[in-house]
Amino acid sequence: MGNLLRYAVQAKKRDLINKLIKRGIYKKKDKHLYELTLSELEKEHELYHQE
Repeated sequence: MGNLLRYAVQAKKRDLINKLIKRGIYKKKDKHLYELTLSELEKEHELYHQE
């Protein structure tokens, strides 16, 4: 069960990172997108998705 959850989280993170990169977003402050948590990525996506 743990591996399945980990895989799902990683897949969701990859999806959000790809969407943000398509919008030209590569970093949040001094952190690269891959360093952010899923929650942080979801917040960034919501922020830019509204525009």
